[in-house]
Amino acid sequence: MSEIQATKNGRFAGVRALIFDLDGTLIDSKVDLACSVNAMLVHMGRAELEPEKIYRLVGSGATTLVERALGEGVTLDESARAVEFFLAYYRAHMLDNTVAYPGVREGLEILKDRAMAVLTNKPVRFSQQIVAGLGLSQYFQYVYGGNSFATKKPDPEGANALLRELSAAPREALLVGDSAVDVQTARNAGTWCCGVSYGLDAEGLRAHPPDLMLDSLTELPAHLAAREE
Repeated sequence: MSEIQATKNGRFAGVRALIFDLDGTLIDSKVDLACSVNAMLVHMGRAELEPEKIYRLVGSGATTLVERALGEGVTLDESARAVEFFLAYYRAHMLDNTVAYPGVREGLEILKDRAMAVLTNKPVRFSQQIVAGLGLSQYFQYVYGGNSFATKKPDPEGANALLRELSAAPREALLVGDSAVDVQTARNAGTWCCGVSYGLDAEGLRAHPPDLMLDSLTELPAHLAAREE
């Protein structure tokens, strides 16, 4: 469906709140994540992984990323030490190469009058610091991370909390993400879901199609326009 058709049929015209994933959606953080994972692996006496393999492990939080990178047979003590090192290393290097994706600043600026928030599985302190460090804080009323709630995406707890705080019904909200986890979160919360084609989990989006696919956030405003008479 073209942007013009979407604008005319007004399918998403009732959307008043936008909930964004962070990694792979707003920010291109894959290089810093891969470097941090490989630094952790070296620290733990393991072989480094190809960056492309690490990129496919991102999306379910820091602990899961580290455990996936370490592989099977990891003890609880090894996992704890590895996560501690990874978080310390990533904290020091998380803005070395990370940038906003093309079109993100422009898209957010167009959408700035809407209620917007970030919901990511990345630790909340890191998420807030990255959003602030890239000069994006002014666009979001809330930035929540993987440790902001008792559960992570795809559990709808965080999305449901944001619906309450943004005073939006589920069908008045659109969750924007790059992965199957984001689609599943939207489905579990009863919201609309928008996928972005440039992120880290194109395969996941093919397996779990969102309600809308974009190549750039600058395309989103046209889809939120009211029905044309």
